[in-house]
Amino acid sequence: MNITQNRGLLALAIYLIIVGFIGAFNVSLGALSILVPILAIVAGVLLLLGK
Repeated sequence: MNITQNRGLLALAIYLIIVGFIGAFNVSLGALSILVPILAIVAGVLLLLGK
């Protein structure tokens, strides 16, 4: 398995997996729910920077 060298795409993939898991199984992250929007911002910034 080849993991992408692009950090933005990797962060986006992790974000999409988390959001899909939350939506499919109705999981509540509690205090960690702040992690999801932060991860989305990080992924967006890294993609814009081309990293």
